[in-house]
Amino acid sequence: MDRIQKLIAGAGYGSRRWVEHLIEQKRIEINNKTANLGDKAKITDNIKIDGRKINLTRYQETQTKVIMLNKQAGVICSNKDTQGRKSAFDFLPKTSRWVMIGRLDLNTSGLLLFTNNGELANRLMHPSSEIEREYAVRVLGQVKPQDLKQLTDGIDLADGFAKFKHVVTAGGQGANRWYKVVLKQGRKREVRRLWEALNFKVSRLIRIRFGEIRLPNSLRANQIDYLSHKQVKSLLAAVNLKQQNNN
Repeated sequence: MDRIQKLIAGAGYGSRRWVEHLIEQKRIEINNKTANLGDKAKITDNIKIDGRKINLTRYQETQTKVIMLNKQAGVICSNKDTQGRKSAFDFLPKTSRWVMIGRLDLNTSGLLLFTNNGELANRLMHPSSEIEREYAVRVLGQVKPQDLKQLTDGIDLADGFAKFKHVVTAGGQGANRWYKVVLKQGRKREVRRLWEALNFKVSRLIRIRFGEIRLPNSLRANQIDYLSHKQVKSLLAAVNLKQQNNN
């Protein structure tokens, strides 16, 4: 048995937080009884939202799948957009319910991962997992050795202390130089904000690795590919999950 919000979210009807809000409003029933926060249910139970029965099995899958997308700058990560912009979800197969593993901001391109396993996504995104993210960064300005040292020693940002695990030079000429940086968390715009704290402007940002998964050079912009069984297994192992885990 699972918590009711996990079952409903896993079936694609909304986020767990949204389901909890409905429970608080007494709008969900389990086997004709009003649900309360903390209630559990089985996927075969009769679940209703506002009196209408929902199908908890419509996205039921026993095997964890993970897709990679090479997101292009200008593509949003939200599922819906009032401005009519392209969403990363537009490029995914419609056969499963996909959960994004860590967002990229509008102007950042590169590796995005999606999975049909909500628990895998939650664990990979949790700060305690300390999954490495690697980015290629093009920086405008004259970066000195002491600047690189400060970036790895750490800087106090508005939302707390932050630092890169590694920073290495990666070529470039003139005012724009490339660097590869690694960090173990994914706070909003963290890579950009670390450089901006030292008065450098990031002119291009590409995520090239998440954990052990690297963005292949052959994957073109806005193209997708399924991770191999071995790659999926490595992601599951990184957060102590097994392949037979269900949504």
